[in-house]
Formats: sequence, C-alpha cells, structure tokens
Amino acid sequence: SQVSFEEESQNPPAVGHWKPLMPSKGDKEEPESGCQNAGDVDEPQSTEQLNVSRLRSSSVEIREKGSEFLRDELHKAQKELKLKDKECERLSKVREQLEQELEELTASLFEEAHKMVREANTKQAAAEKQLREARGKIDMLQAEVTALKTLVITSTPSSPNRELHPQLQSPSKAGFRKGHGRNKSTSSAMVSAASQNVAPEPVSRECKEVDSILFAEFQAWKESPTLDKSCSFLDRIYREDVGPCLDFTKQELSELVRVAVEQNTLTIEPVAPQTVPVGKVAAEECGGPKKCALSGLPRTCKHRIMLGDSGNYYYISPSCRARITAVCNFFTYIRYIQQGLVRQDVELMYWEVMRLRREMSLAKLGFYPSEM
Repeated sequence: SQVSFEEESQNPPAVGHWKPLMPSKGDKEEPESGCQNAGDVDEPQSTEQLNVSRLRSSSVEIREKGSEFLRDELHKAQKELKLKDKECERLSKVREQLEQELEELTASLFEEAHKMVREANTKQAAAEKQLREARGKIDMLQAEVTALKTLVITSTPSSPNRELHPQLQSPSKAGFRKGHGRNKSTSSAMVSAASQNVAPEPVSRECKEVDSILFAEFQAWKESPTLDKSCSFLDRIYREDVGPCLDFTKQELSELVRVAVEQNTLTIEPVAPQTVPVGKVAAEECGGPKKCALSGLPRTCKHRIMLGDSGNYYYISPSCRARITAVCNFFTYIRYIQQGLVRQDVELMYWEVMRLRREMSLAKLGFYPSEM
C-alpha cells in the first residue's frame, strides 16, 4: 500500500477523478486494481493533453500569421490611400489651374469682343463720313461736268464766250480779286495770251496750212486718247514744247513743277498786296515778292504756286507764270478731249492744239500779256 501510494503520488491524478488518500479497511485489493486503472487512464490523458497543446500552438500560430497578414494588408491599404491622396491633390491642382485659365480666357475673349465692337463702330463712323464726303464730291463733280459741257457746247476755242470765261475779260471789267485766291491748273489753265488781248487778231485773217505729219499723229492719238507720253503725238509735244517751256534755272524745282502739271495738282495763287504777318504764315515760302523761285532772278512776283498738298509756296515772276499757264492750258484741253467733253470736228481740235503749242513757244521765248 505504501508503494502504491508512492506511485500514485508520482503520477498525477486524471482530470475529473478523485482519489482517496487512505484506503478503507475492508478493501485491501482495491488499491491494486486502482493502480492498474490509473495506469490505463494516464495514456489517453497524456494524448489528450498533447492534442490540446498542439491545438493551442496551432491556434497561436494561425493567430500570428493572421495578424501578420492583416498588418501587411493594412500597410498596402495605407500606401494605396497615400497614393490616392496624392493623386487627388494633383487633380485638384489641375482643376484649379484649368479654372484659372478658363477665367482668364473668358476675360480676354470678352475684352477682345469689346475691342472689336469699338473698332467696328469707329470704322463704321469713318466709312459713313467718307461716304458723305464722297457723295458731296460726286455732286460737285457732276455740277462741274455739267458746267464744262455747257462751256464746250456754247464756246469754241476760236470764238470763246466771254460770259462763260470771266478770266478773258479785260482787267478793268474783271477787277482785281482781293485776298488769296486758289485755282487748280484745270481752271486757271483756261487763261491764254492770245485770248486776253484787248483787240485780238481775227482768226479768219491768218493763213493756215495743215501739216500732214502732225495731223496724222493727232488723228492716231484721237482714235484712242491717252495721257501716256510714249505715243508719237505727245512725245513730239513733250520734246518740242512742254519740256523747253518748263525748263527753268532751278532744275530740281522745274522737275517738281512738271510732275505737278502732269498730275493736275498745281495751284497758282495771286499774292495779296498787303504784307502777311510772319506769325500767320502757315507754309514755307521760297523766293519772295522780289525774287522768282524758278529763275532765281530779282523780279516782282505777283503770284505764287503750291505743288500738290505739300503746303510749300514758291513765288514766281510773270514770265514763269505765263510759261506754266501755257502748259496747263494744253494739258487741260487734251484732258477735255480724252474725257469726251469736246464735240468738234477733228480739224478744229487740231488747230486748237496747234494754237496752244504756239502759246507755249511764245511763252518760252519770253512773250506774255501785260496783265500777268
């Protein structure tokens, strides 16, 4: 019984069983049988404990692996969340930039639209002003054409109508115009030396004979009138009459005068007898009342010329004015022929051209009316 007690004390009791420490008196063989049963019971108990410990270790391992997996997934999710935050921040910046650019573009478009509207209004106003001015010029030109037609129909070069040509009247009847009168070459060119004589010699007393070469050149030009000096008719007149008549001492100014006469932009004005104050002189005046700007000689200058719209005035002597006026008369007449305003026989037009050429030749030689 002592041995069995020691064995029992060495082997732990099974779970759920209770063993008495002291055996009863009537049961002597029970301890042996109890020891045998205890030995049989220890084996499943140890196996069961091993299984429990294994289960516990496996559950701990599973729990650790699960927590590690969850930590990895959490790290991945955090990384993805950070990337998405960065992407959201970048997209928000892009949106702000696009909104700013859109606002700037809208503002620039509105500003450009307002600018275009202002420019369109300005151009419309300018166009309306030009239209009104053009209509006024058209009305004025129509009136001038009507007057010129009346002049050409009722007056011929051989017998001009003095009522339609006030410049042909004698100085006592016409009177001296006060102030600064401005006449374009088309209007002032109608003054000729022969027509201003008090007692002109009748044309019927002159003996005339048509030059066949000159008449043929004039007829060829009359078929298609042009101001191009390359044609034989005008080329001859340029060489023989226009060039020598406008050849003055001041070569540079002479060339400018010739161009202005050809372009019909020459203006001749009489010089007022009173002295103009220096402060009121609006343009540069070359020469002077006592010096001719074309010849450079000391002469009494009663007229001055302006070339185009330059505003520069040049004083000219009576002789230079007669030469310029003779050339202007010629160009005015051939312009009338070119525009179809002269309705006469070809021979009569030819003799009028010859008379104008004679006036240029006389003016070149220094002959001019005393009224100039």
